[in-house]
Amino acid sequence: MTREIKRVLVIQTGSIGEFVLSLAAMKRIRQAHPHARITLLTTPPFEALAKSSPYFNEIQTEGRPQAPGDWLRLRGAIRRARYDRIYDLDGSAGSSMLFNALRPFPPVWSGPASGAKLRHANPGRAKMHTLERHAEQLKVAGIWPDAPTSPGEAPAPDLSWILRRAPQPRPVPGAAPPKPFVLLVPGGSEAKPEKRWPVAKYAELAGLLHKRGYDIVIVGGPQESAMARTIQKTVGQARDLTGRTDFAQIAVLGARAALAVGNNTGPMHLIAAAGAPTITLYATASGDTLSGPRGHVAMIHADDMSQLAVQTVAQAAFSLLPR
Repeated sequence: MTREIKRVLVIQTGSIGEFVLSLAAMKRIRQAHPHARITLLTTPPFEALAKSSPYFNEIQTEGRPQAPGDWLRLRGAIRRARYDRIYDLDGSAGSSMLFNALRPFPPVWSGPASGAKLRHANPGRAKMHTLERHAEQLKVAGIWPDAPTSPGEAPAPDLSWILRRAPQPRPVPGAAPPKPFVLLVPGGSEAKPEKRWPVAKYAELAGLLHKRGYDIVIVGGPQESAMARTIQKTVGQARDLTGRTDFAQIAVLGARAALAVGNNTGPMHLIAAAGAPTITLYATASGDTLSGPRGHVAMIHADDMSQLAVQTVAQAAFSLLPR
């Protein structure tokens, strides 16, 4: 007799892009175990987004232990929980260490760790896009028999639930209806400024979009507020939300935006998955093959981001905006 799966652990502690792409697999895991108690092991930045999703009963944020004592506490907590199955969507060295720490009698484990009962052993998994890699992993685990695993076939994450659960804007009596808005994400890795389109060009693009009747909303971390102020010098009414939104709020903005334009950075995955037509700007040296966002997405590549013309991005933007 097959043992009933009552307790499930899902592991995802990677970057925001990896987390968002993993939402597609998380949805499949919930569909496969509709009555199970599913716990997510992640990190604090993703707690609010995960809690607002329909996939989990519990969120634990101790997914990246540092000191030996932290590892021991995590191992002890997993043993005490007596999970019937663990889905490792990380596939990282850290999650493999955790698997080995649970030996000699680890739970039934889905992932690439050597010795896992439901091991995803495809030697080419590192060259697969995250969506197809997870789809094939769940196929091996037996919960997605017809999973599409050819390049470009796996479905993008579905964030339709984020807008259903978000508070609706309250109309102001007598006020004009709000204008449609465009999200700008001018930030990115501080360690790799060559991957950013110059903020002066974002400001010029914002001016063109504002003349077309769109409000401008700028999102990013608090360290990117100076970029927002630069854009505001061109478009005085641009709204600066840098440092004021968590991931769940960024997703809501993505669900309501007419368009988003940004560098190859984590929030763009959220915005694209939430449904906004999205233009992602890539330095050619940064590949998008294995982890790029999916959805209504246009990708513009440039060997030198400083030489990418505003008109090139503007033309792509106008082609995606409603006529």
